[in-house]
Amino acid sequence: MPTIFSPTDFGEAKNELQKDYFDRHTPVIHCDTQVGVGELFKIKIRIGNEYTHPHEADHHISYIQLWNRETLLTETRFYPGILPSQPGNIEVEYTMIMPQVSMNLTALSYCTKHGLWRSQPVVVKAVSH
Repeated sequence: MPTIFSPTDFGEAKNELQKDYFDRHTPVIHCDTQVGVGELFKIKIRIGNEYTHPHEADHHISYIQLWNRETLLTETRFYPGILPSQPGNIEVEYTMIMPQVSMNLTALSYCTKHGLWRSQPVVVKAVSH
């Protein structure tokens, strides 16, 4: 089992180098936190807010996964040459139908040089109409 990194495992970033390292690897989930049962809703996952990540053959984000607790919901893979060769931020967007129960979403991203990174969990509450 690989080590899964999260900035919270290291405490608060103490300097600019740590902030850069955490920001360019950690996925962040953006979505509504209350959604009506059966409604479509968008979930955006972004890696890098202030800092960009390389898109090189030997150093790139290989995939982003979205999990609901222990269930893998979806995955997007990135292969060398798919993204521009310039460093950049990666963003994926998924559309889902809200189930009858609340969801506890977590995103994972894998850097080919720096391993597996986990987002902060996001709870999405199912709202009955």
